[in-house]
Amino acid sequence: MSSMNATPPRADRTLIAILSVIVVLVVVALAVVFSRGEPKPLDASTPAGVVQRYSAAVLAGDEDAAVEYLTPEARAQCETYQPTYVENVTVTLGSTTERAETADVNVSVVTTYEGGGPFGPAESEMAENFNLEKVDGRWLISTAPWSLAICMNAMK
Repeated sequence: MSSMNATPPRADRTLIAILSVIVVLVVVALAVVFSRGEPKPLDASTPAGVVQRYSAAVLAGDEDAAVEYLTPEARAQCETYQPTYVENVTVTLGSTTERAETADVNVSVVTTYEGGGPFGPAESEMAENFNLEKVDGRWLISTAPWSLAICMNAMK
């Protein structure tokens, strides 16, 4: 009768094989997530590269670096900008329209709010636009979206 209660060895091997495959998949997924790192820097001489560097400076709280990407007119009007909320913000490049002296760079700005409700954090996503002008052969931002605007008066 004891032979009826014995589990066949084949079932144990199958279970071990399935668990091994799951462990390998989890390890590979974690490796992919953690190895992605920072996005590749775009060419700084392009409108998208300027927007990438400006956005990175704003998100890092480096107003001194961010203001270097603004046109002289935008710098002069900086008191009209409001300080921005940049925690838990992700900026993704959309499209770029480049003309001889002006350019538009469209981005998606996603803000994640902690404690958003019963289903986890809440997110808001907004399509935003940067306007750029060529000044002395260099692309500079003439207008930035309100969600990524800086104010020189807030700099210390």
